Amino acid sequence: MNLDHLQHLKDDSKKTPFVDIIMPNYNKEKFIEESINSVIAQTYYNWKLFIIDDNSDDNSKKIINNFKNNKIEIIALKKNKGVAFCRNLAIRCSKSKYIAFIDSDDYWSVNKLKEQINFMEEFHCSLSYTDYTPFFEKKDKKIFKKKVIPPNTLNYNQFINNTSIAMSSMIIKRESVGLIKFPKVKICEDYFFKCAILKKDNLAMKLNQNTMFYRISKNSLQSNKFKNLYWVWHINKNYNHLSFYNNLKSLLFIVINSIKKYGIK
Repeated sequence: MNLDHLQHLKDDSKKTPFVDIIMPNYNKEKFIEESINSVIAQTYYNWKLFIIDDNSDDNSKKIINNFKNNKIEIIALKKNKGVAFCRNLAIRCSKSKYIAFIDSDDYWSVNKLKEQINFMEEFHCSLSYTDYTPFFEKKDKKIFKKKVIPPNTLNYNQFINNTSIAMSSMIIKRESVGLIKFPKVKICEDYFFKCAILKKDNLAMKLNQNTMFYRISKNSLQSNKFKNLYWVWHINKNYNHLSFYNNLKSLLFIVINSIKKYGIK
């Protein structure tokens, strides 16, 4: 990169808003380096990455600490608190206009932040998401599945029937979060969080680009369908206060849309 181009990037950064990126991690030593590198490689300049290590007992901490970058802040928890606590802690630390999320086993395309934040600025969008590609690894080789193409917009009533906003594709305005927190539930805490954001009369808008690669692992929600559905039912009943009929309708449509996204496996 020549000096003129570097200066151009710095000049542009003065005109663009900052984004804080939240990456919780627990025992993802095999994948986290790729995730962090996908953030560092971004063509967008004004970002800060919060890595919250949830008291990992593998080599995650060593890998994370090898990154010497003043844009990366590492928060190492002394006790395992769960992904909801990690994200809530990072949100409290966040000071930027936008907040982005990335899980430590997913990764981004290089223009994700640039294209998505420009999109949000242009259309005055408070919550955005993108297309994404699921994949899994077999014998150390990545097997990419069909690209997931969510609807162009989603409101709360649509989202509870089509949960197509992938967490690692999502960017939100910091002011839209307010006092909303990820709840302390075993899984699907991100489902509740998105519902709570959308309930505030927010409309989620999609950038029609494929910016994220979602890893399907043996512990991922997509591979634990029945457990996932149980917790969606629990959240719909106890947090979203859906009637029995609307809860059943929500689960039915979520199953149908999940089959469309990932196929039957």
